[in-house]
Amino acid sequence: MTPPSAASPRYHLPAGSAAAGPYTLDISPESAGWGYSSLRVLPLAPGGRHRFATGDSEWIVLPLAGGCLVEVDGERFELLGRSGVFAGLTDFAYAPRDAEVAIYSAAGGRFALTGARCARRLPARHVTADRVPVELRGAGACSRQVNNFAAADVFEADRLIAVEVLTPGGNWSSYPPHKHDASHPGEESELEEIYYFEIAGAEGNPAAEGLGYQRVSPSGHGRGTDVLAEVRTGDAVVIPDGWHGPSIAAPGHDMYYLNVMAGPDPDRAWLIRDHPDHAWIRGSWHQQEPDPRLPRYRTQENGEATR
Repeated sequence: MTPPSAASPRYHLPAGSAAAGPYTLDISPESAGWGYSSLRVLPLAPGGRHRFATGDSEWIVLPLAGGCLVEVDGERFELLGRSGVFAGLTDFAYAPRDAEVAIYSAAGGRFALTGARCARRLPARHVTADRVPVELRGAGACSRQVNNFAAADVFEADRLIAVEVLTPGGNWSSYPPHKHDASHPGEESELEEIYYFEIAGAEGNPAAEGLGYQRVSPSGHGRGTDVLAEVRTGDAVVIPDGWHGPSIAAPGHDMYYLNVMAGPDPDRAWLIRDHPDHAWIRGSWHQQEPDPRLPRYRTQENGEATR
């Protein structure tokens, strides 16, 4: 892999540095310099309201903390939400392109709006938390939990793909380094990707500020993205191309990240290519058990390990 370099401000967005209007984070195709993927983080005070037009994009309203009422063109969905991303799964609402959306939270909270430019207009929907599949990936120090709420093979959308990943403190996630920046049907998808991070406090000291690290190295495609970023709660990393991983959780601090992906391929699929120098690590997982700290939470039906 190419030696790491300092994080580029174009790709690593520290908390607050990409705020706009009501959003503490606002990543659009225009701000990222790409074609499809978007992410906004919306805080609402108790009794707070927010309205937006979906425009040419489909959107998912995903509670990070708290619950809300979502109205899409007059159709209402009550999201129970959760107390925080480390506390449990959440329900979510899908809003199609060319719609009007209103969000209201009686108790307040923080809500992720994951978006993707798209062509088809699909029905608005509400998915309950018990229908979100939980998957364990990797083994040993590469163990992590994936909440596949809007994975390509789980939830119907036109272009949007989104999942949540929880990595126990001290573990490496998004590993081996992989890429999806070139279109090879059946082998690799071309997808832009956003990582949004939250880091848990230390056990016994919830107020302790945790950190993690995110690596992206050039793959020979696109912009030659090269990032080594120290990430904290509220940070984001945009990945137009390149080998991405590992995402490293500091010991004692569990790491959460929300992945948002979309791209130009006609088939909505998440197909990756592992870095040839590090792909062998997958074979070693068969001799190891998943981290016993996982699953952090799960539905009754889910939680099987995938290696």
